[in-house]
Amino acid sequence: MSLTLLYRGKNVSFLMKLKKLHWISLVIIFFLLSGGIIHLLLSADAVPNKPLYLMASELNSLEEKQSSNPQHLTALTMKLADLQSQILRINALGERLAKASNIPEDEFNFNELPPTGGPLIEQEIAPAKSLSELTTDISSLQNFTIYKEKQLNMLESLMLGHHIESMGYLSGRPIAKGWLSSYFGTRKDPFNGRPTLHKGVDFAGKENTAIIATASGVVSWSGKRSGYGNLIELDHGKGMKTRYGHNKDLLVSVGDVVTKGQAIARMGSTGRSTGPHVHYEILRNNKQIDPIKYIYRKAK
Repeated sequence: MSLTLLYRGKNVSFLMKLKKLHWISLVIIFFLLSGGIIHLLLSADAVPNKPLYLMASELNSLEEKQSSNPQHLTALTMKLADLQSQILRINALGERLAKASNIPEDEFNFNELPPTGGPLIEQEIAPAKSLSELTTDISSLQNFTIYKEKQLNMLESLMLGHHIESMGYLSGRPIAKGWLSSYFGTRKDPFNGRPTLHKGVDFAGKENTAIIATASGVVSWSGKRSGYGNLIELDHGKGMKTRYGHNKDLLVSVGDVVTKGQAIARMGSTGRSTGPHVHYEILRNNKQIDPIKYIYRKAK
């Protein structure tokens, strides 16, 4: 089977015979081309009415709608209430610490409420505040939290100062175990038998007994010193110092900060000594004073 195409014009005539395979191919090509053109036309008509992408402004508008959602506002309100409750607990803690440290009540105001007027947890209906109002409240609460943090830092400094003052209070014996063997004042020198001024007190005990600091301070001497043997000297400030002599071993170095009751040496018999003991001195403005009233005074 064949197909004959005939074309006649004014000046041109055209005749073509197509076999079956040729004309069937032309028909298929025609339908494919016509279908593609129709699809393009339909797509062009659909673009203005059904956009594939949202503009940035439309996205922003969508986010604003989500932010103004009642559930979202309720969540923000509950979070705000939780923060307010935490500040109330901080106030209660600060008030207890101030009382425990004997700090006057007018030094701090731990009764002040958060700026938004207290928790909103009991609210059962949808929150009446807008997103902008909640944002303002959260900002105010943040500033209030910074203020409370500064108050607690000041309270910590005051408490630390009180603690340092208490730990710097000279009291007690320089040993945990042992006995008082020699007092401050004139006594017979154990080496030559002549009357000599004894500028401290002696505590005897077993060798290696712990020698402890009678107040917190800074080590101003740690090493051998004429007559004292191995000596530890502590500077407690305000012109007060203590000395611990005749030690076997020294446990701290110059510049170390020690606390009240800390072991600073081991008892020995170095220097001008007749047996294991610690020679204990207290100096006020570099002059030895009788330690006995400090030994028996009550600790703070």
